[in-house]
Amino acid sequence: MSDGDDIPRKRGPGLVQSDLLIVNKIDLAPYVGSNLDLMARESAEARGSKPVIFTNCRIGEGLDEVIARLAHDVLLEP
Repeated sequence: MSDGDDIPRKRGPGLVQSDLLIVNKIDLAPYVGSNLDLMARESAEARGSKPVIFTNCRIGEGLDEVIARLAHDVLLEP
């Protein structure tokens, strides 16, 4: 377990109250010992129905989902 794995368990205001949680740099997880499956499970448990999106901005992974979420929630697009 790495330092980042315990973030969902801490249930801080950023995790619990934010409208959208973005976990970036997922490509680095194997190198720092982070378990993305564990983070996804615990984030979903802590956030309920609020969205969590895993991204790798360097290669654009997950960015379409972030843009779609923002367009829907902020710009009120269907």
